[in-house]
Amino acid sequence: MSSSAPIGVFDSGVGGLTVAREIMRQIPNETIIYFGDTARVPYGSKSKQTIITYSRQIVKFLQTKNVKAIVIACNTASAFALETVTREVSIPVIGVVKPGAKVAAETTRNGNIGIIGTEGTINSGIYNEYLSETMPSVKVYGKACPLFVPLVEEGWLSDPVTVEVAKRYMAELKDYNIDTLVLGCTHYPLIRHTIGSIVGDKVTLVNPAFETARTLKQVLESKGLESVTPAKEHKFYVSDGAEKFQKFANTILPCEVVETKDVNIESLQVL
Repeated sequence: MSSSAPIGVFDSGVGGLTVAREIMRQIPNETIIYFGDTARVPYGSKSKQTIITYSRQIVKFLQTKNVKAIVIACNTASAFALETVTREVSIPVIGVVKPGAKVAAETTRNGNIGIIGTEGTINSGIYNEYLSETMPSVKVYGKACPLFVPLVEEGWLSDPVTVEVAKRYMAELKDYNIDTLVLGCTHYPLIRHTIGSIVGDKVTLVNPAFETARTLKQVLESKGLESVTPAKEHKFYVSDGAEKFQKFANTILPCEVVETKDVNIESLQVL
């Protein structure tokens, strides 16, 4: 595998752009092939088997682009499909859950950590599992926030509706004396300011996207796959609504998204 080959990044929609943004900032020589499954968003309320099927289809598509590594920039897909995908491909595959849990454990002072995410991520208990391995005495408080994803996808990042929804979700977590809150869905950093203003400055917000990019850099270096030449043009693909996605992406990323292509992802059959 050539070190100049691109990195595949996928998410259920626009949330994974927060991970792509961190990769662009921290490893600027890497070229990204991004896929947003906008036709089937949100993932959080779907079954484990459905998420595995979706993830395998997307990985198959990314492999047609000869990527050298894949980042599952979706907490739900990381929780449900990472193990399956890693077993089925020969290139490195990185999820966002473990890097996020690692930095949360390093950040907390009182051992009370809140996790907000989709229903799938919270119900999987994957953050609890990783955090307990690192800190046996940790207390983890999960809260599913299913409305955040459609609000972000709609672009209502600071809308009064989003603020009100966030207040209702955060009310429960305030009772647990958490000092660290993991934004356990890659959509959530896009409303970080809203969430932060509600939980207060005594609670540290953890954005797994930053740590995921750092982990990717370490993996590429260890395998001799880090690009030594400037990045080529990043490519963006979605399963629906290319124009809307592109408009949103250009408000998030440090580069201009000049083209986004629609892909019939369901045409890619997997066993």
